[in-house]
Amino acid sequence: MDNINILSIQLYTLRSLGELDRVLDTVKQAGYRNVETVGSHLDDAENVRTKLDARGLKVSSSHVSLATLRDRPDVVVRACRILGFDQLFMPAVPPEHRQGDAMFWRALGRELGEIAVRMRDHGIAFGYHNHDWELAPKDGTKSALELIFEAAEGSPLAWQVDVAWLVRGGADPKEWMQRYRDRIVSAHVKDIAPQGQNEDQDGWADVGAGVLDWRDLWSAARAAGAKWMVVEHDNPTDPAETARASYAFISRM
Repeated sequence: MDNINILSIQLYTLRSLGELDRVLDTVKQAGYRNVETVGSHLDDAENVRTKLDARGLKVSSSHVSLATLRDRPDVVVRACRILGFDQLFMPAVPPEHRQGDAMFWRALGRELGEIAVRMRDHGIAFGYHNHDWELAPKDGTKSALELIFEAAEGSPLAWQVDVAWLVRGGADPKEWMQRYRDRIVSAHVKDIAPQGQNEDQDGWADVGAGVLDWRDLWSAARAAGAKWMVVEHDNPTDPAETARASYAFISRM
């Protein structure tokens, strides 16, 4: 399957453009066929589906908060069916919990594993999406991310590996992808600007314009099990150009 058919873009990247119609028009004009939604889109699934259908776009996957999964799981499952996707990820823990101790991360792993079991019953792969703070050691040398997966052992908890955040955290992304290849179902494709550049974008870059070797990392992520490759930029100054430039680079790979 060629790169474009497995390519998606996280709509969080384009949030500063405002209304969803403008966001989806921008995505379509850049060349994408698939999008990754955020939790608020699940609350308005019928309307979002109508807007997507009008542009010939499909949903690859979605992010959703742990609070929503706890409080309104039925709404989430129904939205997955309406929007027609089967990969769902918790994008992050709230800021106040990111420095939590080993007990917190183990408890989170157990809960996420239980959610993954319930979602599997509905035909949905549920997983966690990393940043860099989960790489901090919490129990000797064990990181928070390791504790999550350890506590979820035996469950179908998946992983959406954010490769650039692994690099930001000082990890070797290829080693981690190999290690947890049985959990990877998706990868976030973003880039890191050269040192001292793009400080107004938190040091991120359009895919292909940074320091990461995405030709190599793309192959590694796919070999580790990523079915979807999802472009993301956490803080672009020009979201439309980020979407276009990232698509153009990937389409040439």
